[in-house]
Amino acid sequence: MTFWGLGGPKWWQQASRSVSISASLSRVESPPARADATFKVTMLPGDGVGPELMTAVKDVFKAGDVPVEFDEFHLSEVQNMASEDKLEELLSSMKNNKVAIKGKIHTPMEFKGELASYEMRLRRKLDLFANVVHVNSLPGYSTRHNNLDLVIIREQTEGEYSSLEHESVPGVIECLKIITRAKSRRIAKFAFDYATKKGRNKVTAVHKANIMKLGDGLFLQCCAEVAQLYPKIKYENIIIDNCCMQLVQNPYQFDVLVMPNLYGNIIDNLAAGLVGGAGVVPGESYSAEYAVFETGARHPFAQAVGRNIANPTAMLLSAANMLRHLNLEYHSHMVSDAVKRVIKQGKVRTRDLGGYCTTGDFVHAVVENLRHRPNY
Repeated sequence: MTFWGLGGPKWWQQASRSVSISASLSRVESPPARADATFKVTMLPGDGVGPELMTAVKDVFKAGDVPVEFDEFHLSEVQNMASEDKLEELLSSMKNNKVAIKGKIHTPMEFKGELASYEMRLRRKLDLFANVVHVNSLPGYSTRHNNLDLVIIREQTEGEYSSLEHESVPGVIECLKIITRAKSRRIAKFAFDYATKKGRNKVTAVHKANIMKLGDGLFLQCCAEVAQLYPKIKYENIIIDNCCMQLVQNPYQFDVLVMPNLYGNIIDNLAAGLVGGAGVVPGESYSAEYAVFETGARHPFAQAVGRNIANPTAMLLSAANMLRHLNLEYHSHMVSDAVKRVIKQGKVRTRDLGGYCTTGDFVHAVVENLRHRPNY
């Protein structure tokens, strides 16, 4: 089983029978490098402003002559566009293409007989166990903490989001949190491999083992065991509530953070708020075979639908990361640099960044920057 995460198919790691990730990094055969090569990518716009953000991606790719062809699918629980057949069609496309870009599939809070959302089922069927969110300050946009550079790695196939709930007696609900040694070691190894490949110096495990002594205790134990295999990387652990406070007070103390499912969901959003919000932070999810690119803080932003006010920065940067994963380095730099130049120039900003410009204005500015780009 070939691992295509952490920068694309330039390297891979073999998943062992114990579902841990090997520490050795090796090359695999690169995708075709011909000028006329076109890469097929599965696109899932999702709900809320997702379709508008995907339109932004397609417009920018068209302007930049990016050699990617999208295989588009619509799956939505709130628009009655979700079914087993649609899910299977999407999975079939993913298994063929190996790479996808997606918006948020909104999950209704009402219980309709199925506890696992389509978002969760998609992650499990593809075994997208590792979610990576790189929180990086954008030059030209000042926040309380500038020059931030930290990475949040979240296990997202078990934990509190296991969809195992039942009413034991009337008025009493039991919700099960599942923590396994195999998956805890796997995500810990992924985090340390990531730190090694990216030249990072420290990995911090986030937990609540003082209260959940067995579940989070096992996760913490696995992280400590894996840390011993990486003596050059400093290892620490921190309790989740203290981690939230420390991120707000002094986020510079962190480098790579690894954590179970729910904590990762919370920290992703908190950290995104430090650098400008959900509209500016890209994210990605990996299995041993597949890579899915999405926004770092997952919000459908339903109140903005059709108003042309959503910030496409996060989705465009995610698309640029996807291009890097496909070994399209030139196009990746071209797109990400154009987006960052628009932010740095400060003339075109959406409402979430304190401006008055529309989604279309921002995309137009990015396209103009593509047309006047420097040679790479």
